[in-house]
Formats: sequence, C-alpha cells, structure tokens
Amino acid sequence: MKEEILLYLNEIFAANELNRLPERYGGGRIFSNPLIGVAGGNDSIFERFKEVVGPEHLTPIELWLDCNQEDIASSKLRILSIVFPFVNEIREASKDQIVLPRVILPAEVYSVGRNYANKFKPYILKQLINYFEKQGFQAASAMLSEAFTILTKGGFHSTWSERHIAFAAGLGTFSLHEALITEVGCNVRLASLVTNAPLEITLRKSENPYANCLYYTKGTCRKCEEKCPAEAITQEGHNKTLCYNYGQKVARKMISRLSPLLKPHIRRVNGVLRPPTYPVGCAFCQFGVPCMDKNPTNEE
Repeated sequence: MKEEILLYLNEIFAANELNRLPERYGGGRIFSNPLIGVAGGNDSIFERFKEVVGPEHLTPIELWLDCNQEDIASSKLRILSIVFPFVNEIREASKDQIVLPRVILPAEVYSVGRNYANKFKPYILKQLINYFEKQGFQAASAMLSEAFTILTKGGFHSTWSERHIAFAAGLGTFSLHEALITEVGCNVRLASLVTNAPLEITLRKSENPYANCLYYTKGTCRKCEEKCPAEAITQEGHNKTLCYNYGQKVARKMISRLSPLLKPHIRRVNGVLRPPTYPVGCAFCQFGVPCMDKNPTNEE
C-alpha cells in the first residue's frame, strides 16, 4: 500500500494548482515529488517526545482518540509522515538574499512558496484521509484538528511536532539549526496523519537524532551558523526566541512587498485561534549549506 500511496501523491503533486507558484514567479511547481515514511503507533519513541518536546506532545493513540476515532490498540495504528521538498529552482534562487537597511530578507520566491504550502499541506492530508476511507480504513491528522496547538509557555513547541514525527518515521535526523535533514535535504515542509491502515513500518537508519548533521557527527561545517542574520545559531544550538523575533521582522517587510499574493493562515496558539496571519518564513540557515538538498553525511 505504501507504493500505491506514493504514486497517488506523486500524481497530486504534479497536477494540483495549489502546488504552483503565481505566474509572476514562473508558475512552476513549489514542491517536487514527496517522500513518505511510516512509524508504528506503539513505538516507545512517542513517549520520549513528551520529555524531548514537551509533556503536552500527543502520542498517536492520544491524537487518535482526541479526533473522535474509535478506541484501538496503539499497536494497530500507523503514523504516515510526508516530506514536501522544495523544487531545485526555488532552492537555487533562495541562495540570493534581499539586503535592506537593518534587515536581510529571503528571496521572494521562497516566501511565496512557503506561504502557499500552508494551503497545499492540509489539502494533501484531506485527500489522503479520503483515500484511506475508500479503502475501508480511518485516518486523522493533528494539523486538521483542534488537538493541535502551538504553545509559547516555557519556549516554543507544539502538541504535535512534524519534525519529530518524521524522525520517528525514519525520514531524517535533526541538525544544528534544528531542521530535519532528510535524504533530499533540510529545505522541506512536513505533514503527517495517523491511520489504522496496516502500512509497512519504515526502519530508522539510526537512533542517533543528529546522525545526518556534519557538525554533530564530524565536528565540521557550521555553515548554518554563518548564514543566520539573527545570530540565533551557535555551537550550543538554535535559539528559538532570537529566530522567532527575526522572523517577525522578515514577515513585516515581506508582507508589505507581497501582500496581494499571499494567502491567510489561521493558527491555534495556546489553545486559542488567532486572527489570520501571512507566514512567509526565513530559512536563511537552509540555503547554500551542505544539507540544503541532500544528506551530506552520505558523501563523507
């Protein structure tokens, strides 16, 4: 069934208009073909996420029940994680920055693509839920449910971390800049759902959460640190507060430049729906670095 799902997704990624840039930027695809991975619902790693991410982070069975699905043994659940890789054209264009007084902005094409992803990802999840239902199974997604919220107390985290879910599903490992380095690099978006379909579990290549990062494995690189204008990345790791504050500065400038093109996005923060925002991203640390479009440790 995994192969069938991947073919199904490839068709949608290729044909759907939500995966297209505006004509102003060429009208091409935003994401190339996806990667998928599957974790088992009773994997002990999900309990560890309550320590690593936060005690509010849901296990698959908790999410399943919060989404009003029938009670089931956690061993019967599967977590399908999806990697959305930005196309090479966007990645290459994003190596160039917009330098303004007191702020450096990412390439417009990345900001638009990043913004449009917030419509495409839930669309894909809804299509997959329908796909499973037609096969006689059920599925639920944190992204589409009230169970998902961003939490700001005690740092920035959420009740369902797509990066950690992707790690559990064998799709990659973390980095100095905290993004997930997949086999197609770190410049990706992520989404996931939980299902009772008996999908084959993807084995993790390593239990080391930093196995794909050159800094943590070889003590080399640190290119992401050099690229960050907010100075939010050091050998001690990623400072989310500095990153967030600079991201807000970028957003204010980019929204004034791109507002006619951008699509609104509504998020739940601390359990409360916020007014629409227009996220455009930053991601300086993901462009022009060895892990931008590949797992760099494969070349070592």
